[in-house]
Amino acid sequence: QVQLLESGGDWVRPGGSLRLDCVASGSIFGLSSMGWFRQLPGKQREFVASVTPGGTTNYADSVKDRFIVSLQKAKNSVILFMNSLKREDTAVYYCYSRVLSSDYWGQGTQVTVSS
Repeated sequence: QVQLLESGGDWVRPGGSLRLDCVASGSIFGLSSMGWFRQLPGKQREFVASVTPGGTTNYADSVKDRFIVSLQKAKNSVILFMNSLKREDTAVYYCYSRVLSSDYWGQGTQVTVSS
């Protein structure tokens, strides 16, 4: 079993920046990717960004060039750096990990972008 704990969600003004952290506990042997999804109010959960142990990253078009995802292998953690935040980035952000073809999810952390 893998447990994921997110932190860093907050309120920020448009144009601001936030950093989200996700730490995995339990065995992540066989990790194939970690990353983030988000769920906007009234909508389905959507992909944001992912990173593999080899360093390959993937981003949703809506966040490309603004967000950076980084895997900290030694700490079993993944970080999402969010810059130039927009109101439409307001959502609950969920960390995930894919280990040996099983997906694990965190509880989510709220990000609110408003003035």
